[in-house]
Amino acid sequence: MNIFILVWALVLLFISEISALSFMLPQNTRKCLMEEIHKDVLVTGEYKLSPAPGHKTSLKVFDKKGQLLYNKDEAEKGKFALTGDATDNFYSICVETKVPYGVRAAPSREVFLDVKHGVEAKSYEDVAKSEKLKPMEIELRRLEDLSEAIVNDFAYMKKREEEMRDTNESTNSRVLYFSIFSMCCLLCLATWQVFYLRRYFKSKKLIE
Repeated sequence: MNIFILVWALVLLFISEISALSFMLPQNTRKCLMEEIHKDVLVTGEYKLSPAPGHKTSLKVFDKKGQLLYNKDEAEKGKFALTGDATDNFYSICVETKVPYGVRAAPSREVFLDVKHGVEAKSYEDVAKSEKLKPMEIELRRLEDLSEAIVNDFAYMKKREEEMRDTNESTNSRVLYFSIFSMCCLLCLATWQVFYLRRYFKSKKLIE
């Protein structure tokens, strides 16, 4: 198990480069990106908007309860950071651009977003300066954090699998009970129909 985790950590260490997300935002529109994070996981984001005269663009970050975590009016370039404070947490990054009526402006504006989680978001340069660590010690610290993140991800997936299994078992038992109840109702209805028809035919003297 430890060797498997170490291999995964090495793989993630060598593929840790992530390209930024970019999209075009037409005028007077709003786009939101939502993602799930775990408890106590650091998330950092860096954004940059292309020049667009006449556009008034705002960038806001919300948690799953709709509380505002970060707000920047007249957003052009900047950074933000947040930490998951619940077991299952979501955050949304919303970018909205407005053009006043009658103002001639560019038809759309390009937005660049670079969001990092966990180990990727951690600044090991600052850690090296504060703790006076050597380059090899920094790499070992990074590898240790990657291993811990992988273990946490496996634990999270195991928990989700157990929750899904419990849900499936509960649904299966409910379907079984409903099927038994339906069969009982059908049997009772069929029995009642037999007695009713027999009494009806006897009243009409069609049978003895």
